Amino acid sequence: MKFSKIYGACLLAAMGAAMAGCDDYLDITPPSQVTPETYFTEAEQLGAYTLNYYGTGYGGMFSTFDNGGSGYQFYFDNDEGTDNEGGTNDNFFDGNSKRKVGATGGSWGFGNINNFNFFLEQALPKYEAGQITGNSIAAKHYIGEAYMLRAMEYFGKLKALGDYPIVTETLPLDKAVLIEASKRQPRNMVARFILSDLDKAIEMLSDGSAVGGRVRITRDAALLFKARVALYEATFERYFAGTPFVPDRNAGWPGAQAEYLKDFSYDNATEVDFFLDQALAASKEVVDHHPNLTANTKKRIGDSETFPSNPYFQLWSTADPSSMDEALMYRVYSQTVAGGHSMGHYATNGGYTQEFANAFLMENGLPIYASGSGYAGDDFIADTKTGRDWRWQLFMKAPGEYVYADLLTKRTGEGREKKEDAEIKAPAIIGGTTSYFTTSTGYHKAKGWGTNSIYEGLGQDISACIIFRAAEAYLIYLEAAWEKYGDGLNSDAWDIWGRLRTRAGLPADARVTINATDLDKEEQTSHDFGLYSAGRRITSKVLYNIRRERRCEFISEGFRWDDLIRWRALDQLKTNRYFKHGCKVFGPMSEWFKVKKKGKVIVGYMANYTYDNADPDKNNLSSPSDTEGALNGDARYFSLLRTSSNNDWYRSGYSWRMAHYLNPIAESHFLESSTAGDGADSPIYQNPYWSTVHDTPAQQ
Repeated sequence: MKFSKIYGACLLAAMGAAMAGCDDYLDITPPSQVTPETYFTEAEQLGAYTLNYYGTGYGGMFSTFDNGGSGYQFYFDNDEGTDNEGGTNDNFFDGNSKRKVGATGGSWGFGNINNFNFFLEQALPKYEAGQITGNSIAAKHYIGEAYMLRAMEYFGKLKALGDYPIVTETLPLDKAVLIEASKRQPRNMVARFILSDLDKAIEMLSDGSAVGGRVRITRDAALLFKARVALYEATFERYFAGTPFVPDRNAGWPGAQAEYLKDFSYDNATEVDFFLDQALAASKEVVDHHPNLTANTKKRIGDSETFPSNPYFQLWSTADPSSMDEALMYRVYSQTVAGGHSMGHYATNGGYTQEFANAFLMENGLPIYASGSGYAGDDFIADTKTGRDWRWQLFMKAPGEYVYADLLTKRTGEGREKKEDAEIKAPAIIGGTTSYFTTSTGYHKAKGWGTNSIYEGLGQDISACIIFRAAEAYLIYLEAAWEKYGDGLNSDAWDIWGRLRTRAGLPADARVTINATDLDKEEQTSHDFGLYSAGRRITSKVLYNIRRERRCEFISEGFRWDDLIRWRALDQLKTNRYFKHGCKVFGPMSEWFKVKKKGKVIVGYMANYTYDNADPDKNNLSSPSDTEGALNGDARYFSLLRTSSNNDWYRSGYSWRMAHYLNPIAESHFLESSTAGDGADSPIYQNPYWSTVHDTPAQQ
């Protein structure tokens, strides 16, 4: 079926542009051939409409590796720049130049929402009247997809902006109507609306067997997403209680000044309890439907030339995860249909922080600092894997490990021409002609790394992208149970936790870890942002280990940023600068700084490393005498933000401003939703601690 443009509306996405036309058009049958009244009459037509939002790039609603370039970051970018990985995130900058109120654009916009509303207005009455031909299960399923898609779009708005207009019908390009529809609703009501959409989706969705399987939304995927939304809102409202970020009139909530919200009342405890109950119920249903997690055979991929099978690793590196029950939804790729993606090419860069490395437990369940843990230290990257949580053993590549089953001459770390050459012990932090798979920190990312060398080519990778997996439901239930019951977790929570730990190669009983946990030592070793909420260090060892479980299970999956926001885990950075670190480059690995020549080939690539130059921009390592930016004063570890004193981040380190928990609304939206055009009577109000004037930074 050929599609062309028929419909789109923006609802003050940018009023000036909206009055003239919109960019958010949806490709469906040309209006010259059929009208919406006749188009939405077949199940296949409904499915084609919702399928449009499965696409890659702009407009795509799902995680994807994309089709080229660095598009793989659509899947992984929420961890880059956090305490888990290298890179920077402008939200953490201690100056005024990185985050400002925009003149236009931003997160405020309604194109997709209006398109989903249009679909539901056209399709739902026809379905209820029995006017949809074709497979009735499929037709019902596709309407369920639209509810899920609208919920997903609204969840993005909730996370970015908090309070938001609830719009359930398509609107004319009439300024007065659009201004009225732009009235923001309190975030708890937006979250409740999202859950109501998901309830409708869950009612209508099938297991996917009638519509192509788990490459499309299924009922269990919607249940998992419901649990995700509910836990996000429950924890956000709990940890932001008494601040302007929740609709509390006594705490400076900006919505309190809106005349149209004068009768709104809010009870924090009631709302938190409601969302926790929703999270527990939805996640438990998914757990019950998927009681067996993907097996971990405890075989490292790349330890030997045989590349043994380990389904847990292969969950992210197989082209076809259909046999893996844990994969609730995934995207598959085909060179003959639409081409591959470039994850295999760009996965050769990036890296985990030393702090993240320190968070993983030993196989005996003990933290690395505990007496009897058996921790082998971090003098060499491979040492950190010895006897560790299997998530670290599997999803971090150490120097010298095989990466491709069909090309055994390539290893991580410094390259070598022959496999019998000297053992590689140091990571390739700086690239070069003989350096393979450089890493910004020393700890190389391995989740999603395909074992076929052809995947390294741009657009050649066809490993599937996991969008939803059942293990998330386990983690949601566990955390919601603590938020509901405290340290006295119910039996289901202990059991669910045990299943996650068993798969990770740890003792099933989490009490082994809890009893050995010292929060002071956690602060010193992992510097985990998740140790904090609302500027205070949490006191529950149970809660901390639940947060640790989530952090380690979701290694490289892009959940970290959302978790830090909803836990309000960044307030402490307002007064304490933070520098994150890579591996111990100035320990025994520093021996590799010595130039080792083989003919004219420099084998010791670390000879390319340089620091303490008169011109700081020539540095590519931090100084071994830099105690200010060091890890607990130990400058042997690579201080990631301290290579050049000319860099903005060198002095700033990581800091925080309260306003950054939400995005600002751009100035144009206030002007365009005003009858006079000056913003004075706009129904939109700005988020806490942001101005309505463009190019201004957060106020605090």
